[in-house]
Amino acid sequence: SCEAAANEIRALGRRALPVACHAARWQDLDQLVERSYGEFGRVDVLINNAGMSPVAPSSLETSEDLIDKVIDLNFKGPFRLSALVGRRMAAGDGGSIINVSSYGSLRPLPEYAPYAGAKSALNSLTIAHAVEFAPKVRVNGILPGSFRTDIARHWPADKESKTDAVLRRFGEPDEI
Repeated sequence: SCEAAANEIRALGRRALPVACHAARWQDLDQLVERSYGEFGRVDVLINNAGMSPVAPSSLETSEDLIDKVIDLNFKGPFRLSALVGRRMAAGDGGSIINVSSYGSLRPLPEYAPYAGAKSALNSLTIAHAVEFAPKVRVNGILPGSFRTDIARHWPADKESKTDAVLRRFGEPDEI
């Protein structure tokens, strides 16, 4: 999959480095950063976009394993990757880190409380890293609501009609 995506990027006349990486595993992130800097010499933009938002049956029935997986991918991974890359950006020519959080971090519901909590932590991290890596690195967060991505196929049929989005519909991926 990584090679296929890299080939699509290369077909556009760009350089690409396919690296398999689990964004919740720090050793994978360390390798990703080392290989990226080895290949390109720098990173100008980091987008922390990996995430998962499983529906929890209830707070009492939510397993520790589920909590760990959600926090590892939605918070700890971006924390580590931003720390590794942000430090180098700040020591070099600067750059931009963009953390993709969620509107759910501001208006959490019980069925995705672990996800909302992890994304709330990511919001705090965004501010902390903005201060830590300033003035050469901009660190910003994007908090989208419901978007018509692959995961939307698994949502209840009436979810969109109940949205509180101002446009009264789901967002489209190309809008972000």
